[in-house]
Amino acid sequence: MTRRRSSSRHRPAAANRSRGTGRLRLIGGEYRRRQLPVLDSPGLRPTPDRVRETLFNWLAAATPGARVLDLFAGTGALGLEALSRGAAEAHFVERDPRVAEQLTTNLATLGADARGRVTTADALTFLAGEPRPCSLVFLDPPFRQDLVEPCCARLEQGWLSASAFIYVETESALTPPVPAHWVLYREVRAGDTTARLYRRGESPN
Repeated sequence: MTRRRSSSRHRPAAANRSRGTGRLRLIGGEYRRRQLPVLDSPGLRPTPDRVRETLFNWLAAATPGARVLDLFAGTGALGLEALSRGAAEAHFVERDPRVAEQLTTNLATLGADARGRVTTADALTFLAGEPRPCSLVFLDPPFRQDLVEPCCARLEQGWLSASAFIYVETESALTPPVPAHWVLYREVRAGDTTARLYRRGESPN
């Protein structure tokens, strides 16, 4: 839940803004309590600790050994937390080069760069490429951009393992148009945001 609501989930930072003035604190697992710099970019901040703790309590049995895809990654808070809690690998997709560069640096700082990879790309363009099935996907697109439905459709084109978990964050006024065989597993609301965790079932097709 990286709170960014422009077309790439953040607004471009002014050229003279300093790097790394914010902090991301990992809250569980191998990198617990490690703090990492976050770019000083308007609207870009890590998922709150409370929300991450709730989410990863839900995913306690699913995270170890998981292959993770973190779309619209931003600070990478969710994917990094998954790596800290035993995910086998995480692929971060972020369209802003500066934000992607900071995420790459943070992976190296943790010594997690062997398990984490960052791609600088638009999420839909990335999903149009060669798929690799993932067991855990974080989907947190900018609000009011109608990106949930096309992303979900492309995820179904080979990006998901048979019983994958998919985390979807949207504005609370929106009921995500997800595939019919995605079963709602858990849901939490925080202000104007609703986070839903789905479990993929057998496709009717």
